[in-house]
Amino acid sequence: MYNSKILISNIDKVSTTAMGIDRIKRNLDLETDDVVLWCKDKIKDVNCSIMRRGKNWYATIDNCIITVNASSYTVITAHKVKAK
Repeated sequence: MYNSKILISNIDKVSTTAMGIDRIKRNLDLETDDVVLWCKDKIKDVNCSIMRRGKNWYATIDNCIITVNASSYTVITAHKVKAK
């Protein structure tokens, strides 16, 4: 079991690639210029549910899931939660 506070305590390390920025903006229909700051703010929100599975952290909030690599703290992608 991993403690979600690990991701929060390392929030300053969170980053992404240029391709990651494009992918996240497209997947979530974001208009913001600072995708990393947007993701960090969502992850730090008290309503965010954070869990770790394998090599990734998954932060779920506001109907989206943000995927962060657990060793590099790189935001890999983000998706809208699919309706069941």
